[in-house]
Amino acid sequence: MSRLPVSSSKRVLLTSSSSSENGQDFAPAQKRIRKDPEPVKPQAAATIIGGRRNPPVAATRAPISRPVRGVGAATVAAGPSRGVMKQSIASTAPKGGNVKPTVAPTGPKTGVVGGVKRQAWDLKGKVSDLENRLRSGQTKLKASNEEKEELKGTVVKSQSRVFEIEKTLALQKSQISEYEAELQALSGVRDELETVSSDKSTLEKELSNLESKYKVMETLRDSQETELQTLKMKLAVQESTLARLQVTLRDTQEEVSSLKDTVVQQKDELHAGEMERRRLHNAIQELKGNIRVFCRVRPLVEGGLSKHIQLAASDNKTITLAKTEESHTGKTADTQKNYNFNFDRVFGPQSLQQEVFEEISLLVQSALDGYNVCCFAYGQTGSGKTYTMEGDEFDETRGVIPRAVKQIFKAAENLAAQGWEFTFTASFVEIYNEGLRDLIYSGKASKRPEYEIRKSTNNEVTITNLTYERVYNEDQVLGLIMLANQNRSTAQTAQNDRSSRSHSVFQLDIEGANVGRDVKCKSTLCLVDLAGSERMLKSQSQGERFKEMTAINGSLSNLGIVITALANKESYVPYRNSKLTYLLQGCLGGNSKTLMFVNIAPEPDSFGETLNSLRFASKVNDCVIGTASANRK
Repeated sequence: MSRLPVSSSKRVLLTSSSSSENGQDFAPAQKRIRKDPEPVKPQAAATIIGGRRNPPVAATRAPISRPVRGVGAATVAAGPSRGVMKQSIASTAPKGGNVKPTVAPTGPKTGVVGGVKRQAWDLKGKVSDLENRLRSGQTKLKASNEEKEELKGTVVKSQSRVFEIEKTLALQKSQISEYEAELQALSGVRDELETVSSDKSTLEKELSNLESKYKVMETLRDSQETELQTLKMKLAVQESTLARLQVTLRDTQEEVSSLKDTVVQQKDELHAGEMERRRLHNAIQELKGNIRVFCRVRPLVEGGLSKHIQLAASDNKTITLAKTEESHTGKTADTQKNYNFNFDRVFGPQSLQQEVFEEISLLVQSALDGYNVCCFAYGQTGSGKTYTMEGDEFDETRGVIPRAVKQIFKAAENLAAQGWEFTFTASFVEIYNEGLRDLIYSGKASKRPEYEIRKSTNNEVTITNLTYERVYNEDQVLGLIMLANQNRSTAQTAQNDRSSRSHSVFQLDIEGANVGRDVKCKSTLCLVDLAGSERMLKSQSQGERFKEMTAINGSLSNLGIVITALANKESYVPYRNSKLTYLLQGCLGGNSKTLMFVNIAPEPDSFGETLNSLRFASKVNDCVIGTASANRK
C-alpha cells in the first residue's frame, strides 16, 4: 500500500470531524435565531484531493437590501462511492419573515456508487465522497449565513417600524392631553354657564321681590305723608311747650348758679378738713414719738422660735431674752437670767410683710403732708434687714420700700381730685468702705465721678454728682430699685450666703402744690437698709471681707455714739464722724419723723449679737428729738 492514499485518508477524516463539530449550524434558521441572536461567522473548510490542498471557500454575506432566493440541494459528484449523502435542508426568508425549509435530493450514502458499496481498498473513492459531502455542507453554511443577514435586515426594519409606531403613539398621547385640557376648559365654561344661569334666576327673583317691595314702599309713603301732616300739628303744640320750658330753664340756671356757690363753699370746707386731718395725723405721730422703734424676730430656718427668745401672747410691745448661767461653785443649780425690752411694736416670726407695713403706713402718709420721714433697719448679718426693707418680687412678700412707694403714688392720685399736683425725684446711694457710690449710675465705670456730702444754707443735705431721676409712677421706681440691687455690693460670709457689705439709702423727694389754694409742700422719704453688724470670729472675714467688716462696724459704732449724744442732749453731736451719720443728720436730729427696725436672729449662737442689738434699739427708743414741722409755703 502506498503512503499517499493513507495520508489523504487521514486528512479527509480530520476535515470530516471538523465539519461534524459545526453540525449545529445546519439546523433550521428559526431555532438558531432564538438561541443565539449574534451573527455567526462562517469558517472556511480546506479540501485535500490526492495530496493537493485546495483553497478554502469563503462565506459571502448577502446584501441586506436584496432578497435571497432559496438555495437548492447540494450536488454530489458521481464516482465510485458506496456511501449515501444525508438530506440537507436550506431555508429561504421571504419578505413576510416566514422561513420555509427546502429539502435537498437524496444521494447514495458514503462509500456507495450507483447503489454499489465501495470496496475497502477504494480509498480514493471514499475521499471523493467525503469531498462531495464537504461541498454540500459549505453550500448549506452559505445559505444559512445569507438567511441570517436577511433576518438581520428584517429586524432592523422591524425596529424602525417600532420607533415610528412609538413616535406616532407619543404624538397621539400629546393630542389626547390637548383634547383633555380643552375638555376641562369646556367643563369650566359649562360650570360658569350654570353659575350664570343660577345668578340670572336669582336676580330675577330679587327683581320680583324688589318690585313687590316697591309697591309696599309706595303704600308706606302714602301713610308717611299722612303721618307727616299729623306731626306738623304736633310740632305746633311742642313749640308752645318749648316756650314754657325756656322760662323754666332760666329758673333752673339761677338755681345751678346758687349750687355752684355751694360747691365752692364745700370745697373750702373739704380743704379745711384735709388740713385738719393733717394736723391731727401729725399730732398722733408726735404722741407716738418722733423716733419710733419696731423689733422684728426672724423665724428659724426649720420654723418656730428659739427657747431663749420669749414673746408675750397678750403684749405685742415686749420681748424677753432668757439666758441660763451655770453655777460657778457647782453647789447650786443653774440660774436663768432674763433681759426685758419694751418697744413701740414687736413682730414675731409669724408676722407677714403686710402686717409690718400697716404699722408704718401712717408714717409714710406724713411724707405727702410735707413732713420728712426716715425709716431704717438695724441688726446683725443674716437677721432679715434686707427682707424687711425690700422683700421679694411677689406682692405678698414685698418689703417696706416697694409698699411705701405704692402708697405714695396712690395717695397722690387721690389728692389730685382736690387740686394737688405732686412731682417725685428718686436717688439711690451706697456707703461702701466709707465711700459713696451711685447705685443708679448709668455711665461708664471708668468715668464715675467723685461724690461728696454737702449741707446747704437751709440745712438740707445733698450729694454732689449724684443721679436724681424724675419718676412718674410706681413701676419706674421699682425698676430703679431693681437696678440698685444689682449694683449693690454683696458677698458670702460664714453667717450669710449673700451678705450686704454696704449701707444703701433710697430717697424720694416729694414736692406738692395746690394752685387753687396757693399752698405748697416739700418733703423727703428716706428708706435705709444698713449693713449687718458682725463679729470676726463668727463671720470669719479675711482680706477684703475683713476690711468691709471694719468699715461697717465703725459706721454703726458712730451711729451709736450719735444716738447716745442725742439721748443725753449733749451740745455737740458728732455727725461728721462717718458718712452714714452725716447723711442721716436730718433724719436723726433734725426736722424728721424717724422709725427704726431692729432685726434679730433667733439662733442660740447669736444671743450676744441679739442682746447688743436690742440694747442699742432701746437706747434709740429713749432718744427724744425736736418736734418735726411741715415744710409748707
